[in-house]
Amino acid sequence: MPPPEDSIPIAQLARAAYCPRQLHYARREDDHEPPPGVVAARELAFEYERLRTARDETLRDRPIDVDPETYRSNLGRVAERDDYDRLVDPGIRERFLVGRDCHGVAHKVLEPVDAAVSEASPNGSQKSASGDGAPPPAPTPTVISPGDPPPRGVWEPQRVRAVAVAKALAWERERPVPRALVEYPTHGVIRTVRLTTRNKSAYRRTLWTVRSLSGVPSRIGDESKCAACEYREQCGTKTRSLKTMLGLG
Repeated sequence: MPPPEDSIPIAQLARAAYCPRQLHYARREDDHEPPPGVVAARELAFEYERLRTARDETLRDRPIDVDPETYRSNLGRVAERDDYDRLVDPGIRERFLVGRDCHGVAHKVLEPVDAAVSEASPNGSQKSASGDGAPPPAPTPTVISPGDPPPRGVWEPQRVRAVAVAKALAWERERPVPRALVEYPTHGVIRTVRLTTRNKSAYRRTLWTVRSLSGVPSRIGDESKCAACEYREQCGTKTRSLKTMLGLG
């Protein structure tokens, strides 16, 4: 099913959550390709079982951002999760979702453990197999991020993206999807994003921002984001040196 004309790509929501001005330049240049290295990093998320026992030299040849011992330790914790088997071998990969307000890809969709509990109806919604009216267990979509995780939780762009993917999946399945996962495979770390009031508010705020974009947005105040932005030259933002910020330049 094609998305409605006013549907927003989920990738654009993530860009806008990072910086609306970045989204402006990406749209202007019709830039829809992921940055170099993203595909290789995402592939790690489908190799956890092999990588958690891999030798040091094997891990050093992969796009991993921590030392091999730390990486194996992180994946060891991932292996203790109840959903580990489904993370390693998800029922659905790279699923294109169309929601009410947004559309985009869920990198994995983890179906409920007891598949016999639910049946898919012709329109994609689910019903209780027992016929008792109880809602079936919810699926869990995942978003794979090639970057570094924060000390706790997830970064704002991934948080908005995770909520968007969960909402799109919920729209397709015609049932609540209460959470999504964000995978940081270059670190072997997985974080949960629940659809709390706060997280849904961040999503709605970003959705409004994208829909209301007109002209070039104002520059954001967080210059640390500018240093990592591929559009910093077009934007004209000049990052200040430490000497300048301290008034020594």
